[in-house]
Amino acid sequence: MTPEEFPRAFAAGWIARDADALAALLSEDADMLSLTGAWVEGRKAILATLKAELSGLFSRARLVTGRSKLRPMGPGAAVLHQRFVLSGLVDEEGRDMGRIGALLIATLVARPEGWQAVALQFSATEG
Repeated sequence: MTPEEFPRAFAAGWIARDADALAALLSEDADMLSLTGAWVEGRKAILATLKAELSGLFSRARLVTGRSKLRPMGPGAAVLHQRFVLSGLVDEEGRDMGRIGALLIATLVARPEGWQAVALQFSATEG
């Protein structure tokens, strides 16, 4: 996978609610700040967090891809900024929570198995 393909792969995993596919986008020793504010270290913990979030608050969430910006940081490293809009979020009582903007920021590195995130932040935004 190339850095340019990362946002598409992330969106596909999210839409499919495939926590395994999403976790595979990150290195074994990656760090992640999730959309719910959970800070997790390591792919195993990231996978558990993604499974919980995708079966809870984001169980019916739809993701629309917005603007993307890729900043190469030298050979084998890049920082990705990817905007998304999420809708279909549900609270504990199953009520729709409306739409939110989100920003994915990933520090990507080239690995033998392809480009992976070593740090990923998925945060709500105002716009």
